Formats: sequence, structure tokens, C-alpha cells
Amino acid sequence: MFLHTLTIKIFHITNLNQSSRLFTHRDTPDNNPDTPFEFTEENKKRVEAIISMYPVGHKQAATIPVLDLAQRQHGWLPISAMNKVAEVLEIPPMRVYEVATFYTMFLRQPVGKYFIQVCTTTPCMLCNSDSILEAIQNKLGIKVGETTQDKMFTLIEVECLGACVNAPMVQINDNYYEDLTPKDIEDIIDELKAGGVPPPGPRSGRFSCEPAGGLTSLTGPPTGPGFGVRSDL
Repeated sequence: MFLHTLTIKIFHITNLNQSSRLFTHRDTPDNNPDTPFEFTEENKKRVEAIISMYPVGHKQAATIPVLDLAQRQHGWLPISAMNKVAEVLEIPPMRVYEVATFYTMFLRQPVGKYFIQVCTTTPCMLCNSDSILEAIQNKLGIKVGETTQDKMFTLIEVECLGACVNAPMVQINDNYYEDLTPKDIEDIIDELKAGGVPPPGPRSGRFSCEPAGGLTSLTGPPTGPGFGVRSDL
């Protein structure tokens, strides 16, 4: 008789992304049509530059980059910011809501100054991303979907971020941190708390995504194809 050991992975449910909250808006004190939002003068010029990249009569095509600009200015996307984007692009607000609720890159709830996205999809999971997630939770005293009391860090669990060869990895704001160990992520958090910006990329000594054990081919300059000289010319 053989005994089989079954390992069950516990999947975390990110509070920020629970079912209806992805698509439904409910007015709150900090997220309602009267929440103050206006593009800065500098960003108004950026909006004009973005719109100029598209054919006349097709302002709607600029919805994603203008939404991204609004989010970078405010830190997240209240409904008033979406309404402003609709006004600037001269389109119905619903067209903006459809985009903002479809792409998970758009944050419709407040997040911390540092938005930590931990990849736990299969390649990262096989490289022990659970230990990275656990280290972050222990270090910050929060769970998936929560924000620290000082509003500095928000933690969520996400699907593949496309850096599988450098697993395990996390994205913090716009930066990728790769080839992580629990100590690496603790050091990164300490540096962020101190006001620094940890250098993104692999933490293992790799330059990019070359083999972890070193190059096995193309170890020198390519010699190029050989060109013979025809004797009959």
C-alpha cells in the first residue's frame, strides 16, 4: 500500500480585487464625484502632447495613457479623476470607466506610497515566492490586500509579471526586484523606509536574465560568417 502526500497551496484573496469591487463604484468620503482632482499645469501639457499623437477625431484612443497620467499624479484613480479624463478627451464617462475597471494596472482604491505586487504564479511559486510573501507580511505587519497604518506600503498578490526567468520577483511601483531571498526583500523594505530607492533588477549578481550558472554559449565576440574570395574574378 502506497501513501501519497498531497501538498495543497493556499491561495490568498486580495481584498483590493474581490469580485464586485472590481466593477462597482460606491461613493465614499475620499472617492466620489466631488473629490478634488485637476491636472497640474505641467500635466495638462503632457495630456496635449499625448493627444497630439493620435489622429484628429480619435481622442478616445488616448484613454489609457491619460488615465495613467492621472493615476501617477494622484496616486490612484478616484471617480473624479476618471470624469476629468472623460472631459478632457470629450467622451462619455462610461467609456473611461470601462477601461479603468478592465485593466488591473488602474488602482481604484487608495494605496500606500509603495505598492508591492508579489508574483505567486507557477514559476515564482516553484522558486519559493511564498517565502517572499511571508517575509513581507512579517516585516510590515500586514496581510495581502492591506496597507500599513502609516500609509507607506500596500501589499497585494498578483499573477505573472513576465519576469519568470528571474523568479521569485516582486514589483514595487514601477521597479522590478528579482532573484529574491527573504533577506533581500527585507533589505529592500528597509531602504525604502529610509527614503532610498533600491536599485531594481536581479539581486543574485546576474546582470539580466542570463543563465544563473553563467553563460554556456556565446562566451566571446562572434566571429561572423566567412567570406571566401573567388579566384575566377
